[in-house]
Amino acid sequence: TTKEHPLGLYHPHEELHHIKKENIGLIEVMGLAVLPARLQVEMETLKDYILGGKDVASNEMIAKHADWAKEFTTHYTDINENNIDDILKKEIGLVFLKVLEDAGVYKRDVKGRAAFGRFVNELQSELGKSL
Repeated sequence: TTKEHPLGLYHPHEELHHIKKENIGLIEVMGLAVLPARLQVEMETLKDYILGGKDVASNEMIAKHADWAKEFTTHYTDINENNIDDILKKEIGLVFLKVLEDAGVYKRDVKGRAAFGRFVNELQSELGKSL
């Protein structure tokens, strides 16, 4: 744990908890998003609020999604009944990608890539010794 991430450095970070607060399992690391059941009802309600132009923050059940919804809806010129489901799936997927990045031992930055490179080099060195 760290001061910034009291639940754990490799746990989904707090800004993503509105989508995924639970630990990440092997099946998720392999690419299958296992999302909490609560999201189904929350996304149906969020969909109604977005389409109706209502204040997401005013609904206690979905208020935790307000900042996220405000941010992602600006990326689309037309959100309607025909595309809202696809938009929500895409945006949830983008959040889940960040969750997976949080769970990674080697972060996707310069420092993380360098550390991964050292790890691979060490593996290659050890493999060479055993041949």
